[in-house]
Amino acid sequence: MSDANFIVGATIAIGGIGPAIAIGLIVSKALEAIGRNPEAASKVQTVMILGVAFAEAIAIYALVVALILKFV
Repeated sequence: MSDANFIVGATIAIGGIGPAIAIGLIVSKALEAIGRNPEAASKVQTVMILGVAFAEAIAIYALVVALILKFV
């Protein structure tokens, strides 16, 4: 295995694990909040979706960095 492939794989793995954990935590805490206060579900859901989008953006940035490392 060449060093470039190793670096790309490591970048994707590390860049994917963090956001995956973050998304799981965001959703679990949002579900806890909705379970405790169902009336606030719409507000919690809006903030949860925004947080998930930001966490997912970090994974996309990691993918872009991995592709740049591979082809440059």
